Amino acid sequence: MNHLDLTPVPCAEAYEPDELVVVIRSKPVTRGLRAPIDWLLYTLASRRLRLDAVGSFCWRHMDGRRTAGDIAAALRHEFGKSVEPAEERLGSFIHLLQREELVKFPELESQGDEL
Repeated sequence: MNHLDLTPVPCAEAYEPDELVVVIRSKPVTRGLRAPIDWLLYTLASRRLRLDAVGSFCWRHMDGRRTAGDIAAALRHEFGKSVEPAEERLGSFIHLLQREELVKFPELESQGDEL
C-alpha cells in the first residue's frame, strides 16, 4: 500500500496557544516487561511537543478525511518550494508521529502494519 493513500488521524490531544500547535504526549499504557522502559522514556522526554509552522499546518489537516497525498498537495500549495520534496518531508513527519503513537492510520489498524 502506498503511504500517500493512507489517512493519518491524530490520537493525541493538542492545543494552539498561538499560531502553532502544541501536541501533548499521552502516558504509556504498556503492560509487562516493556512497561518500565516506556515509563522511563516518557519521564525523560518532553510531554508537550511544539510544532513548527509546517508541522502545525500538517497536524491541522490530519482530520481523518484527507490522505497523506492530499495533505502533501495542500502543504505544497501553502508553502511552495520551501517544503520540497513535500511527500518525503510529510512522510518523515508522519513516521515520527506514528513512532511516538501520536497518529494512527485506520487502514492499517486491522492489519497491524506500520508505515
